[in-house]
Amino acid sequence: MGLLDGKKLLITGVLMDSSIAFHVAKLAQEQGAEVVLTSFGRTMKITQTIAKRLPQTPQVLELDVTNEEHLETLADRVKEVVPHLDGVLHSIGFAPQGAFTFLDATWEDAATALHTSAYSLKALAVACEPIMPEGSAVVGLTFDAKFAWPVYDWMGVAKAAFESTNRYCARDLGPKGIRCNLVAAGPIRTTAAKSIPGFEAFEKVWDDRAPLGWNVSDPVPAAKACVALMSDWFPATTGEIVHVDGGVHAMGQ
Repeated sequence: MGLLDGKKLLITGVLMDSSIAFHVAKLAQEQGAEVVLTSFGRTMKITQTIAKRLPQTPQVLELDVTNEEHLETLADRVKEVVPHLDGVLHSIGFAPQGAFTFLDATWEDAATALHTSAYSLKALAVACEPIMPEGSAVVGLTFDAKFAWPVYDWMGVAKAAFESTNRYCARDLGPKGIRCNLVAAGPIRTTAAKSIPGFEAFEKVWDDRAPLGWNVSDPVPAAKACVALMSDWFPATTGEIVHVDGGVHAMGQ
């Protein structure tokens, strides 16, 4: 019996097979879940191609989380594929290049980062809530926002807002029986990471600081945490951030 037997999941952010979201989808299918993916625009064809590398090829729905029409119609479009959703993975983040120079960034740079990478958690949860029964879960991916990291700049601010948004989602969706939690993963060599100038600075020090060690090429530990949080094994956990970073978050300098 799989950890997610019979569950229906919506998974965003599958772009390459190196992504955490891809491995969440793969593990979820292996654990008995039926998966639906999302993508949009020019990346739709990429996601559809990568989806064929999963154990079962899922359907890919169009979803731009900054597009109100996409959000308003999402629940109805999902219901054409699966009757309801037991879990939703938010694996979405974007900031324009200007957002990675903190003092020089414009409001437009910061606003884009905040809208796409933070507000979108609430937007996605609200869009899916009508078809999420009691006991379902929203899980998001973050990068520990307690610190001012090198090079992360306004994306770091967006992640802090993202983590706060998760707590408010937990507060307001809890009475409906919906859990909201985050996984704070250490640095992984994903497409998103490659788009951040200087991101390799994290790679150089993370393994040295992690008491368990850290492999920047292995997204599976973070994916396993996401799958566990979408299972029935965390029935009373919400508003939480589970760190999957080799232990770096608990260490001093």
